[in-house]
Amino acid sequence: MPALPDDRSRRVSPASFAIAMNDMSAIARPRHGMGFYPFVGLTAALMATNALAIDSMLPALPQMAEALGIAEANQRQWIITAYLLGFGVSQIFYGTISDRYGRRPVLLTGLAIYVVASIAAAFAGSFEAMMAARVLQGVGAAATRVLVVSIVRDCYSGREMARVMSLAMIVFLAVPILAPSIGQAILWVAPWRWIFGVLTSFGAVVMIWALLKLPETQRPEDRKPIEPASVLASFRTTLTSRIGVGYMLAMAFVLGGLFGFINSAQQVFVDVFKAPELFTTIFALIAMFMAASSLLNSRIVGKLGMRRVSHGALLGYIALTGLHALVALAGHESLWSFAILQGGAMFCFGLIGPNFGAMAMEPLGHVAGTASSVQGFVTTVIGALLGFYIGQHFNGTVVPLTLGFALCGIAALIVVLIVERGRLFHPAPGRA
Repeated sequence: MPALPDDRSRRVSPASFAIAMNDMSAIARPRHGMGFYPFVGLTAALMATNALAIDSMLPALPQMAEALGIAEANQRQWIITAYLLGFGVSQIFYGTISDRYGRRPVLLTGLAIYVVASIAAAFAGSFEAMMAARVLQGVGAAATRVLVVSIVRDCYSGREMARVMSLAMIVFLAVPILAPSIGQAILWVAPWRWIFGVLTSFGAVVMIWALLKLPETQRPEDRKPIEPASVLASFRTTLTSRIGVGYMLAMAFVLGGLFGFINSAQQVFVDVFKAPELFTTIFALIAMFMAASSLLNSRIVGKLGMRRVSHGALLGYIALTGLHALVALAGHESLWSFAILQGGAMFCFGLIGPNFGAMAMEPLGHVAGTASSVQGFVTTVIGALLGFYIGQHFNGTVVPLTLGFALCGIAALIVVLIVERGRLFHPAPGRA
């Protein structure tokens, strides 16, 4: 009679089972090693360094211009645009460096630059010195933009990535709501230079938080040497992805309208509506529309998908900005029509931004650092130049601003239609 198989050969020892479970747990656990919501909080704080550096000084632009010898009102916009250009151009380098040396050391270096530049801006005695400090401040803040996207992409993908970014944006969008009021509050008790003191303190706190709590999230096997062939290959991969390039360009056009609004906002309330005392309140109200839509996005994107949400929001954005342009051209603009229509456009923007960003990154996870750099560079530089162009056409009315918004939205829709081969709300045939 043949011997029966020994069942012991198929048994798993308790020790082997424990090792296997630990391995599975390590795979399931996000690489950031933090709780989900603390990670979202740190992500939001890193993103907020950028928004705080832009919006907190909007109420102070007239005082800054007077102190720095800026005579032409529209030239004040350089205080915003210089920062945005430094922020945009330097992003092209951070991804490659972080792909080689890891996310954590590059992030901490960028935050250190941000803190030093904020101190320099606080003591700037001329327009040229302020421009240099603002450009350098943007260079430091760019690390947070690139590395936040790369770190989140290291740990999550797809709709879960969009959910993380949306939740982070809820906290992050409290900054545009509060920042102008913070700047105004500082002006009530201290000179405008103290605004940069607040930026210095905030940047230092975030740097210490990341230093103590955030581990390296990049996998060792994903490290890439800084070699011309390797770098060019990553850039080629990023710039030949139809979806990545398409949604990157669409996002750049939408950002152009947003930056145009930021550049012109203070002048609109002072010169058009003669209501400087309502600037911070209505600006906060408009920003709240965007925060609300980001919260909504985090709840519906998992059910409806990124394309349904963002494509529908883009059509709504075009409808609202087009209506706003018609109201302005007809001469019927009022403070409240401006606030309501601008708030509606920002609501749509909050549904567009995180989803366009996630879709642009989705096919590029294996070159996340370089892809984030290229996309940040293109979207910010093009958006900043478009926004500056819109802002420089401010003529005492809101017509240039509203027309700029509408045309930027139409341009974004044209790009999306090309990317999706004329098909909205669902991927084009053959696409994931």
